[in-house]
Amino acid sequence: MTSANPLESTASTPSTPSTAPEASAVKRRANRSYTLITGCAVAGLIVLLALVSFLWLPYAPDDTSGGRLAPPGADHLLGTDKLGRDLFTQVMTGSRIAVEAGLGSVLIAATVGVTLGVLAAFAQGWLDDTLSAFLDILIAFPTLLLAMLIVAARSATLESAILAIGLAQSAVVGRVVRVLVKRVLAQDYITAARTSGTSWLRITAGHILPNIWPTLVVNLALQFGLAVLAEAGLSYLGLGAPPPNASWGGMLQEAQSTFTTAPAGALAPGILLVLLVIGVNLIADGLRDTLDPAARGRGV
Repeated sequence: MTSANPLESTASTPSTPSTAPEASAVKRRANRSYTLITGCAVAGLIVLLALVSFLWLPYAPDDTSGGRLAPPGADHLLGTDKLGRDLFTQVMTGSRIAVEAGLGSVLIAATVGVTLGVLAAFAQGWLDDTLSAFLDILIAFPTLLLAMLIVAARSATLESAILAIGLAQSAVVGRVVRVLVKRVLAQDYITAARTSGTSWLRITAGHILPNIWPTLVVNLALQFGLAVLAEAGLSYLGLGAPPPNASWGGMLQEAQSTFTTAPAGALAPGILLVLLVIGVNLIADGLRDTLDPAARGRGV
């Protein structure tokens, strides 16, 4: 039988298509949350391992009493290297070096890059062209090669590697900041603030930085992963943290000749290096989707 009131059927039909966009929005929000949570979990485990290394290590980093190339066991969870050092101790020390290199490089890149980017965005004429050309030259120069030159000019220490990587990455950060600040400066409310006599410092602190920080945070998260890889590359070449500090890159270099007899010496630092970079990239993807103003405006 047909409905006695035809309005009942017509009134119920519009609710069906409206549920599809809502379900799709909920699904996209859930995917963003899963990406961010997964990245935090993966990277957080390695950061936790690095924090524990400050308080406790199974053996001293320079302890060679374990025997040459001992297999994994109760005394040495991952075995020992060709000098008799505990591999698990080296992995823990390497996680600390990786986190320090990533955070230190990002801090330097953010400080120098944001300063140069804001100055380039506010500059006019030849000064803007000069700063932009300087940033373009640094970007075109390979990051690892620039870091090698800086480390070679100083000394092969972790501090030199962090400084070199941070300065190399500051050009990328500065270029991104310049584009973002230029975009904000073109807005009407910035023109109104300048017309009312607001100082450039207050405009930068009150309007520019709050509007660029979501994109900037995502870029800095990506730079963290690149910094970890760059530090591992420098240590692989012997330009990173010197012994007895065990960087993952240095462990990979030392394990080349003993991979067939003691594969844990290469597999452990290699897997952790990949996991840390993947975790940070997942965090960057989750932050990008979560902090995207356009996505928030669409309610997705």
